[in-house]
Amino acid sequence: MRRIATALAVTAMVLAGTSAQAKPRLTPEQRLAKMLEGREAGKPTSCINSWDSRDMTVLDKTALVFRSGSTLWVNRPDNASRLDDDDILVTHTTGSQLCKLDIMHTVSRTSGITTGFINLGDFVPYKKVTKGN
Repeated sequence: MRRIATALAVTAMVLAGTSAQAKPRLTPEQRLAKMLEGREAGKPTSCINSWDSRDMTVLDKTALVFRSGSTLWVNRPDNASRLDDDDILVTHTTGSQLCKLDIMHTVSRTSGITTGFINLGDFVPYKKVTKGN
């Protein structure tokens, strides 16, 4: 019985030490700032090519980030509060571009039920800043 109690006490101490050393989770805004470190914003545009939208990161209640080569395109939808990185985004495009005011439906990953929609805003390109010699 003492061995079990000792084992439980040791396990509790190990777990407590692990949680104390865990890094604090970044907010979506902090994650976006980290992604954009060393980058400079360019002129916003209304559309990006749809093939540029395949590599996408959803930042809860904040923004969508699309990676195209070394450029990050940031879109802050009008109703960004509906963004949830656990939802699946379904895009309905009419051409080869993803544009401002296009609608993306959100679908629950677990139930498959449509949970809402996102109205896209402007796409802002962020490119790495090159240091002059």
